[in-house]
Amino acid sequence: MSGHSKWATTKHKKAVIDAKRGKLFAKLIKNIEVAARMGGVDIEGNPTLYDAIQKAKKQSVPNKNIDSAVKRGGGLEAGGADYETIMYEGYGPNGVAVLIECLTDNRNRAASDVRVAMTRNGGSMADPGSVSYLFNRKGVVIVPKGELSEDDVLEVVLDAGAEEVNDLGESFEVLSEATDLVAVRTSLQEAGIDYDSAEANFVPTMQVELDEEGAKKIFKLIDALEDSDDVQNVFANFDVSDDVMAKVDA
Repeated sequence: MSGHSKWATTKHKKAVIDAKRGKLFAKLIKNIEVAARMGGVDIEGNPTLYDAIQKAKKQSVPNKNIDSAVKRGGGLEAGGADYETIMYEGYGPNGVAVLIECLTDNRNRAASDVRVAMTRNGGSMADPGSVSYLFNRKGVVIVPKGELSEDDVLEVVLDAGAEEVNDLGESFEVLSEATDLVAVRTSLQEAGIDYDSAEANFVPTMQVELDEEGAKKIFKLIDALEDSDDVQNVFANFDVSDDVMAKVDA
C-alpha cells in the first residue's frame, strides 16, 4: 500500500494551506464528537476518542475546540449533530476501487456530493459490497522516522500484534489487526516513541499500479471527494512508484 500511504502522508503535510486546513479541522472535530458520543467522554476508557484527540492535536487543532467537541459528543454541551456513518463504493479512473466513508447529518446531501465528485472526475458508483471485499479493516499507526530505524520500531510493536512495518519515506506505517491497534499504539508510547496518528483504516488487499497520468486522475478524484464536508475518509487500491510520485509533485 506504499503508494497510497506515501501520498496520503505527504498530502496531510500540505494540508497546512488555510482553505484545506479549515476543512481538515472540521473533520477532525467531527471525529472527536462522534467518538465521544459512541464511547463516552472518559478518554482512558474510550481509546477511539483518545486517538481522535491525539490526531487533532498533532494537526494543531486548538484545545478549546477539542474540549467543546468532546462535550457536544457527550451531551454536556448543546449543538451536537446526529451524525451517521455511510460507506459508498465506486471505481475511479483505471479501474481503481474506491471506498468513501462519510460522517453526515444529511444522507441525501452526502450521496449527492459523492455522486457529483465521482461522475465529474472519471469515476462511477458501484453497488454495496462490489468494492469493499478488496479491502481489510486494519490498525494503522504512522510513526515519524526521526532517528528511528525500521528494526527499532519492529522490536517494540511485534509482541503487541503488529503484522508489518512499511517505510513511507519520512515515516513508518505500522499495520496490525484493527483489534490490536490500541496494544500497538500503547507499546510505542511505553517505549517513548512518538506517533502521528493511530486509527482503524481500510487497507487494500491488491493494488492497481498507476503511471503519471493515472496518478494525476486519481488524486484529482480523491481531492474532489474530500472537498465535501460529509466525506471523512477516502480509501483506494492504487500504488504509485516513487518515480511517478516525483513527476506528479513536480
